Amino acid sequence: MKWFTPSIAMGRIAWLRTVLYLFVILDMHAFVRDTLLKGEHPGLYQPLFLARLFDLPEPTVANTTALYYVLIAACLLGATNYLPRVAGWIVAPAFTWWVLIGMSDGKVDHDHLALVIALWVLPTVGRASYGDRTTSEAAGWAVRCIQLCVIATYFLSAIAKLRSGHWTLAWPSSAVLTWAIVRRPHAVGEFLLQHPWMLHVMQWVGIIAEFCSPVILWLKGRWQLFGALFFLGFHAATTAILLIHFLPTVVCWLAFAPLERIRVRRVRRSYLAAAG
Repeated sequence: MKWFTPSIAMGRIAWLRTVLYLFVILDMHAFVRDTLLKGEHPGLYQPLFLARLFDLPEPTVANTTALYYVLIAACLLGATNYLPRVAGWIVAPAFTWWVLIGMSDGKVDHDHLALVIALWVLPTVGRASYGDRTTSEAAGWAVRCIQLCVIATYFLSAIAKLRSGHWTLAWPSSAVLTWAIVRRPHAVGEFLLQHPWMLHVMQWVGIIAEFCSPVILWLKGRWQLFGALFFLGFHAATTAILLIHFLPTVVCWLAFAPLERIRVRRVRRSYLAAAG
């Protein structure tokens, strides 16, 4: 139980709230941006399992527009760390509904797993301030939940790859990266098409890394940092090769970072020094 509820500084929660709530606003406009469209064209809506389970209403212009403005206002409030529970318990169900509507066309992006769970666990922690080194098991539980979901994104992805290959190693031995590059041709991908062995190596490295990703949860210090940097590099390579990003997952890697060491006064002093 101690592993699930480590004592973590409240300052990390403060920074996570600010970053993630602001990221939700970006996500609504850049990534899951079809929700308002589903309200205008309800015929495109095919409710996902959770929407059917909780009997959520079908999207309309009225409820999707109201959902949009409620989310914007609650995220801005939550990002300030004022009234964190009030803002958090509004953002969590509202953004979950937003995502359920936006992904109701049959394609569910697994890169939103950690982000959605993070929004549900952050309101369980009380008020926090930047740079606060006061430790809390409640903060540790919330951070651990985010960390688990970040890692689960990779591990479950590897399981899905095996399942798609009928529980064989067909996926890493296939030409899936070649197929993906042909679908989205660009300079880096076309160069790699001339070296198919490199694409096979990347597929094997990718699936092995995904299977081994849970190890990061037990690493400490710089070893955990190296693990995080590896996966950030993994996403940088994916973006360069396939033009596919995982920013909702990448931003949640901040749960592994000692954000509590960042002090607002220090940041402000550095800014003033640079401006002067």
